[in-house]
Amino acid sequence: MPLEVIENITQVEAENRERKTAAEAKAKQIIADAQRDGLALLQQTRAAAADRGRELLRQAETRAEAKGDEISRAAQAEGETLRREAESRLDAAADLIVGRVVKD
Repeated sequence: MPLEVIENITQVEAENRERKTAAEAKAKQIIADAQRDGLALLQQTRAAAADRGRELLRQAETRAEAKGDEISRAAQAEGETLRREAESRLDAAADLIVGRVVKD
């Protein structure tokens, strides 16, 4: 083989090694970038989920407070109604007691 052909083959082999090395480096960089992006997305998703959880908890607390207020108002109204009914019967109860005491 002529020297020129051997030099050409050697040069092509060297270029192929360089391309392979560059391709491997690029593949490693792509993997590293994908892992970095994946971790960033995971952290972002976790943060968003935590924010959503806090918001849902705040909404639930607001609804619970409103329901508690509603129950309290209903209990006060019922207590007031029972008090008025008891007051309206107070005179009759007093008359009944006085009547029994006086008769005995």
